[in-house]
Amino acid sequence: MSKLTLDKAKEILNKYTTEQHLLIHAAAVSAAMGAMANYFHADKDHWQAIGYLHDVDYEKYPDEHCHHVRELLEPEGVDEDDIKSIISHGYGVTTDECEPTTDLEKSLFAVDELTGIVHAYALMRPENMDGMSVKSLKKKYKDKRFAAGCSRDIINLGVGKLDLDLGVVMQCCIDGMTEHKSELGF
Repeated sequence: MSKLTLDKAKEILNKYTTEQHLLIHAAAVSAAMGAMANYFHADKDHWQAIGYLHDVDYEKYPDEHCHHVRELLEPEGVDEDDIKSIISHGYGVTTDECEPTTDLEKSLFAVDELTGIVHAYALMRPENMDGMSVKSLKKKYKDKRFAAGCSRDIINLGVGKLDLDLGVVMQCCIDGMTEHKSELGF
């Protein structure tokens, strides 16, 4: 089995996901993961692929999210390490399987919810993603009522696992999502 590519991830996700907001979220997480890969000097396409495919079972099994990843991805020839990486983003939230241990897995855990906050903030700004600063994003982040469905506890746990400053991870999300803003509808 070969490493998952972004093209293959898109092909697979389109078989299991039809809801537009889930496809936009996949693209946002993929974009953020690409920037995290750059930060860690890792394989950008691979990290983007993992990010793109991370919610592969969500539309079909929203109440059992991360419990059906393996059964959907094994027949597609996805590598076991990649399957574990995808499952790991639900560790302690939807599953107790596959604790995030690698930089890739910890990054996915951290940026999944954070991209929701970045996206919500971009939607309310006239310039959308353009010129977004970490300082202004942190103000929105501190307001628990803003993008209330995005768990700050999970984000903080993920950032802590990475042993990075929240601002560094926010900047990666901003950079990645800005690079892919047209794909995200901005």
